[in-house]
Amino acid sequence: MEGYYGEKLAGERLRQCYEVAPPRVRRYLEAEIQFVLDRLESTDAVLELGCGYGRVLKELAPAARNIVGIDRSRDSLHMATVYTKGLQNITLACMDAAELGFRSGCFDLVFCVQNGISAFHVDQRTLLRSAVSVTKAGGKALFSSYADEFWYDRLEWFRIQASNGLVGEIDDAATGNGTIVCKDGFRATTVCPDGFQQLSQGLGTDITIEIVAGSSVFCEIGV
Repeated sequence: MEGYYGEKLAGERLRQCYEVAPPRVRRYLEAEIQFVLDRLESTDAVLELGCGYGRVLKELAPAARNIVGIDRSRDSLHMATVYTKGLQNITLACMDAAELGFRSGCFDLVFCVQNGISAFHVDQRTLLRSAVSVTKAGGKALFSSYADEFWYDRLEWFRIQASNGLVGEIDDAATGNGTIVCKDGFRATTVCPDGFQQLSQGLGTDITIEIVAGSSVFCEIGV
């Protein structure tokens, strides 16, 4: 999947996926950003795992002291440089979210939204542990996936993307039960509340699982 996001769904093509999002999906995207904003303090140092072209960074930067965005796609990071131009508190880096190159405990808030936990295609427990390792004591790590009740809206969005040539044709035989598969190799699963509970067990002092706006499952790990 690294190759997919690095070669097929990065930079401008990734931005277009959000441009074609229908109204219900736009509300979902806005709700995720608001969920993170509600947990931000103006003095916070923040890290986004899988920042893409900077869509979320641009919204959060005014509310944080500084914010770092990492991604494995250099095309997306190049576009993020342009997209977030003028915001002096944003830093971008090409990095694997499961092997972070930061010292321990240097961020107040680490977050990974819009099902990055599945889209990255890395060991999910390792990903959560990596995020927690760079989160300060008293800070938070946030991860989101799709809620079951959002399935049909999510699937409609991917069909729209496919019809615009942004992802491959949906493989209907392989798609279902929270997993979307395209005939060009794209595959995205989801993490349910129980799954998050198991993955985060023992990683923080306080674990909260919450359904947000009938579209996202958020796992909040207090460190």
